[in-house]
Amino acid sequence: MQSRIYFDNAATTALAPEVLEAMLPYLTEKFGNPSSVYSYGRESRLAIENARKSVARILNAHPAEIFFTSGGTESSNTAITAAVRNLGCKRIISSAIEHHAVLHTVEYLQKRGEVDLQFVQLMPDGHINAEHLRQLLSNSREKTLVTLMHANNEIGNLIDLHVVGELCKTYGAVFHSDTVQTIGHYPFDLKHTPVHFITASSHKFHGPKGCGILYINENVTIEPFIHGGSQERNMRAGTENLYGIVGFGKALELATANFETDMAHIKSLKHYMAEQLKRYIAGVEFNGDYAGRSLYTVLNVSLPRTEKSEMLIFNLDINNICASGGSACTSGADLGSHVIRAIKNDTERVAVRFSFCKYNTRQEVDKVVEKLIELV
Repeated sequence: MQSRIYFDNAATTALAPEVLEAMLPYLTEKFGNPSSVYSYGRESRLAIENARKSVARILNAHPAEIFFTSGGTESSNTAITAAVRNLGCKRIISSAIEHHAVLHTVEYLQKRGEVDLQFVQLMPDGHINAEHLRQLLSNSREKTLVTLMHANNEIGNLIDLHVVGELCKTYGAVFHSDTVQTIGHYPFDLKHTPVHFITASSHKFHGPKGCGILYINENVTIEPFIHGGSQERNMRAGTENLYGIVGFGKALELATANFETDMAHIKSLKHYMAEQLKRYIAGVEFNGDYAGRSLYTVLNVSLPRTEKSEMLIFNLDINNICASGGSACTSGADLGSHVIRAIKNDTERVAVRFSFCKYNTRQEVDKVVEKLIELV
């Protein structure tokens, strides 16, 4: 049987063997509840606090600014809801291409009458129009939350956190950024980044699923989103995901230690695949600013719609190739991609996202390109 080629790393990544090794003791003998006062519990508590310190050091934040959650979705929900209910934001500025964890949250708050919602204009290449963002902020009479993702999970476009953060500072707005696709892939210096909230999920950089973080700037005070016990310094109730947190810390350490090498390798795969597709497939295009300010892990390919290309994801799957037709989080419902619709609503084209990781090879790219030539 042909081995599987996995090119859907923006959806989730394989657990690194070293991460599994770090987690195993906490799945077996070190199972104490971190809130218990006896030694078993203290051992678990120490593991969590060591992971927190490690994450804070890597992101150049204070450990007290790092809160462990179940992932990016919970973190974004917490930050956005708190900005409205605790920080007094009556208006939200976002974009039509945010991840649904953000988009559905802001639309829900709008429907409830808690906020006015406005979307910043998008450029033809999928980047946000910074001048329009400035206009929206300068026209604001109410306290505003700006929530814009650092990198788009489907097309890969990156915003400049510093530029947006400084704009928010100028107009007294609260700034939340979904950094799920970039933490573990880019260096962060949160002490010198004008942002109030950022979010991450460890399964995007070879850590376990079900563990994320919410960074809350030390100058911000909010109330818990989940109520119950006093875990996470009274910020998030519920027994901590001990082995997930240990895994998060280890995965981020590994990602940071090998950042330069991994990035060079992954970037070369993305550019190589783009070149091969342009060379061999007529009418191929790419969604987003793929060769410019873009994630080095994501290549969103646009193909003319034909009977063959309509079934492309299915046919790739039959041939043991994993790719995505849009955002992985909605892959069960074939509604097409809200991101592609927002930037290039062309019903005559089909979008396929290929996303790479450090374990992928050039040989795999060759095999996928060969199969695409055959299929389209």
